[in-house]
Amino acid sequence: EGPNIGLINSLAVYARTNSYGFLETPYRKVANSKVTDKVDYLSAIEEGDHVIAQANSPLDKNGGFIEDFVSCRFRGESELRPASEVDCMDVSPMQTVSVAAALVPFLEHDDANRALMGSNM
Repeated sequence: EGPNIGLINSLAVYARTNSYGFLETPYRKVANSKVTDKVDYLSAIEEGDHVIAQANSPLDKNGGFIEDFVSCRFRGESELRPASEVDCMDVSPMQTVSVAAALVPFLEHDDANRALMGSNM
């Protein structure tokens, strides 16, 4: 503990750096309300222009959204949007955390300080 508490120097799962040194993360493209197998890497700046569905959104066997409204992120805010407005979808629910944090069981139910300490061990 000390002045650097909360400072994390681990890349998120699936993250990479582009040719300019910016971090990028993969997203599956959505066309006509159907999730495709095409993957695009977006930086945080580029991500702000897209409506991004969560990776655990229910899909039918053809890759279409089952529900009419999908839980999404847009410009840093979580909201429900019609499936027709979705541009991209996360590739995995784990892509927002590091490999170490992904190993902490029930991470979403832990206190933030406890989860941080567990992922740094």
